[in-house]
Amino acid sequence: MDTINVFADPIAGIGHALWMAFTMFWQMLWALILGFTLSGVIQAVVSKAEMGRLLPNDSPRSVIKACGLGAASSSCSYAAVALARSIFRKGGNFTAAMVFQFASTNLVIELGIILAILMGWQFTLAEFVGGSLMIALLVLLFRVFLKPKLVQKAKRQADKGLQGKMEGHAGMDMSVTEGSIWQRIFSKKGFTSISHYFVMDWASVWQDIAIGLLIAGALGAWVPRDFWKAFFLSDHPILAAIWGPIVGPIVAIASFVCSVGNVPLAAVLWNGGISFGGVVAFIFADLIVLPILDIYRKYYGIKMSLFLLATFYAAMAGAAFIIELVFQVLHLVPAERNATVLDAGISFNYTTVLNMIFLVLAGILVTHFFKTGGPKMLDMMNHPNQETNPGKHHQHSH
Repeated sequence: MDTINVFADPIAGIGHALWMAFTMFWQMLWALILGFTLSGVIQAVVSKAEMGRLLPNDSPRSVIKACGLGAASSSCSYAAVALARSIFRKGGNFTAAMVFQFASTNLVIELGIILAILMGWQFTLAEFVGGSLMIALLVLLFRVFLKPKLVQKAKRQADKGLQGKMEGHAGMDMSVTEGSIWQRIFSKKGFTSISHYFVMDWASVWQDIAIGLLIAGALGAWVPRDFWKAFFLSDHPILAAIWGPIVGPIVAIASFVCSVGNVPLAAVLWNGGISFGGVVAFIFADLIVLPILDIYRKYYGIKMSLFLLATFYAAMAGAAFIIELVFQVLHLVPAERNATVLDAGISFNYTTVLNMIFLVLAGILVTHFFKTGGPKMLDMMNHPNQETNPGKHHQHSH
């Protein structure tokens, strides 16, 4: 992959970066549509209404439920953070709410699909295994260091109801509860719910995806690989294995990119020389990017936001380092750094065919969204009313 000196030739440099960003988007488009469709299906049949009741404490049973509920929700980091606070305010355990938040951004199917397409199945496996390990470490850290007085103070702050971002999306419950799972999915109400979740998930993360692609395109086009190799200590394997999980979250914090939008940038970092564990830690760290840290401050107060930063960082880096060691021992770390999306152009191949097929599916879902009162729901996404259930309004559009 050739880089261009953007200062010497700005037009060629910017053009190369934009083309690289677009080719990455083209490579991942069908997987994004598939992932958000499956996410919409899951959200359509899993109700948010009882989450607070289902997560009363930090017992293993509640933690497992929180993981399942998180994996069944939207992958939007902002929506996950908002919904976690809602769970906490409605009586859910704080630790369980944070576990839900982690699962919602790290154990969701769309993230796994994108990782497999762009970087390889090993990264998908590492994401799910490492995500579960990270949650276990987080629960342990909370049990050791989280004091009841700090939780009580955070609860008082949370009850003030200060708005963050994507509050409306987090509060919406458009799930269908009548009949079997298959009956819910294939019913008219179910299809409408799926289409609405599909569009609203796209609306909630498109900016992160776009920013992530642009940053990844710029770094891939302008930054020489020698710089990345030196920064990530690639010539010193032992030091690189330690340094990667430490620096990965720091790069994520500085990048401002969260949700699935950080995967293209992860591909650039991997090709540049960051360790396997460093990539995993970087992907985990979408819940401590600067805008979300500011939301924690609004939601729970400055002391709890700093506590969350410290414990989240420790759990992310620790889990990533363990994944690095285990995957090295099992020979699961890819031998080649060839995230082919960075070098791929656009041609008539299986990717193009899949994009065409899934764009038709997206068109059907978007059309149904507009025919069934979707724009009103989209407006509600950024104008929340946490005391009502937006899903009730949704029923009139069937």
